[in-house]
Amino acid sequence: MDLKGAVALVTGGNGGLGQRICHALAQEGAHVAVMYARSREQAEGVASELASQYHIKAQAFGCDITDGAAVDRLVGEVTKAFGRLDILVNDAAYNFAVPFADLDGLTPQVWNDIMAINLTGPMHLSKAVAPVMKAQGRGRIVNIASVAGLAPTGSSIAYAVSKAGLIHLTRCMAVALAPETLVNCVAPGLLDGTRATANLKSEQIERSASASLLKKPADKDDCADMVVTICRTETMTGQTVVIDSGRIFH
Repeated sequence: MDLKGAVALVTGGNGGLGQRICHALAQEGAHVAVMYARSREQAEGVASELASQYHIKAQAFGCDITDGAAVDRLVGEVTKAFGRLDILVNDAAYNFAVPFADLDGLTPQVWNDIMAINLTGPMHLSKAVAPVMKAQGRGRIVNIASVAGLAPTGSSIAYAVSKAGLIHLTRCMAVALAPETLVNCVAPGLLDGTRATANLKSEQIERSASASLLKKPADKDDCADMVVTICRTETMTGQTVVIDSGRIFH
């Protein structure tokens, strides 16, 4: 798919990785809807920077992705503002560090909060954009999961299971939305400079980086570039690409 003139909705677009994804898509000529949950000023700043730097249309939109009705409104607002919607990047995520052995610390509230944002939210969004993309005859959905979804690792059992669910949601939605909409996934390893990493202890970060073959965190720009590549493809769907400096193989 030619990205020039395409319209992309990036959830968590004001975050560390989300901003890189927005820039990578805008650099290819895509217009960008930057979705945020709470940081309106930051998201509007990202949108302004994108419009100025790449001469594309960009706008910030607020939404609670755990609210299905709010998601439906968001998709309607984005489609009205831009005239179409070609790409959805499900980057918004939440984690809360709970050691795997601390089952008491894995409270129902922690579990529900993580699942609502990391798994149910992308499902709401995918369902909401599906009829728009089908009517257009083309669409791309890219989910941002984690290597925690491929191995029993990560900040908590809930986080790992939510990302495993997102990877399988990718496969299931690829089946449901074919042939008009292609659905794929990027699974990063440890990333520096993201909100998710900020929630981790320094020893967790060091341990994860040192366990990789390349002895360093994954690169946010590599992940953003992969999103662009996946959006361009015409014959790849239901797949998950790992970018983790060589730690998890699948």
